[in-house]
Amino acid sequence: MLILGSGSPRRKELLAQIGVLPDAISAPDIDETPLKAELPRPYCARMAREKVAAVSAGADDIVLCADTTVAVGRRILGKPADADEAAMFLRLMSGRRHKVITAVAVKRGDQIWQRDVQSTVRMKSLSDTELANYLATNDWQGKAGGYGIQGPAGALIPWISGSFTGIVGLPLAETANLLRAAGYPMDGETQ
Repeated sequence: MLILGSGSPRRKELLAQIGVLPDAISAPDIDETPLKAELPRPYCARMAREKVAAVSAGADDIVLCADTTVAVGRRILGKPADADEAAMFLRLMSGRRHKVITAVAVKRGDQIWQRDVQSTVRMKSLSDTELANYLATNDWQGKAGGYGIQGPAGALIPWISGSFTGIVGLPLAETANLLRAAGYPMDGETQ
């Protein structure tokens, strides 16, 4: 049985693109507060590990969890609490490059396989009107850094370097390899 440890509809949609349909969805409830002076990449990897460890599963079940973190320098930009915080995040990224890290963890029994992918994203310089129009879409809600590249914010992102699916929330090539390592049949393979 494959358990997706995420309530993200985007992750479920991305998995479907590679023919993976989870048997169950069980979003773990963990404390996502960064540790004092914790850097973005280690934070993201820790979140994925803690999420996969928090999902109850049978000894032969495979659990897949991921965490996406947006960072400007050493600063972690989580999911904004409200439109004001989303505006603050977007102003911080406006006209600059930032990092999007997605860590994926797969568990089967006591074994965990993990990988993280870091991409660089450049956001255009946002005018007050563009910022207000984007915030009005409410697309910022529930998204790390206050935007999702696959939605209206895609028009604000002229350049990326790295994994598009990783920026959306699940790097598919790396995820497929982790699932294969855990014994999940990919591409019509049999176990």
